[in-house]
Amino acid sequence: MSRIGKKPIYIKDVKVTKTDGLLKVNGKLGELSMKIHPNISVDITKEEIIVTRPDDSKENRALHGLTRALINNLVKGVTEGYQKSLDIVGVGYKAESKGEAVLFSLGYSHPIYFIPPQGIKIDVPAPTQLKIFGIDKELVGLVAAKIRSFKKPEPYKGKGIKYSNEFIIRKAGKTAGK
Repeated sequence: MSRIGKKPIYIKDVKVTKTDGLLKVNGKLGELSMKIHPNISVDITKEEIIVTRPDDSKENRALHGLTRALINNLVKGVTEGYQKSLDIVGVGYKAESKGEAVLFSLGYSHPIYFIPPQGIKIDVPAPTQLKIFGIDKELVGLVAAKIRSFKKPEPYKGKGIKYSNEFIIRKAGKTAGK
């Protein structure tokens, strides 16, 4: 039995509906939906969601824990939301908010304008810090990875865009002549 899959998902201040293999979760921050695999059954009561599988085949065992984790991410997203923090390291590297868009100056010959997708809010509290907010965990992670890809941190000086909790392993530079 899956350790993750057999745990119930407690729902509080969330409305969950299931119709034709589509699970919809409504909360104070918004609405998310997810398609449920036909082999997995989802039972919804007033205070919890229980995910079960029909048998112990390899595919069903894999889907059991995955489905439970994805539903838990939906419930957490519509109640609390998700956030990722990015740091910009380097002399002259900065970001500034231009309405909905964010303008990056990262040492290239041109500025980079980034317009976030629907449902994502990007806050720039300081020129070298970014905070990405949203209710969809996958979308928040994708946007953070896309912004990080503009200038990945390099191993010698650590310059670039990195996650706030990321540790960059440094390499030793050239040694002095003989």
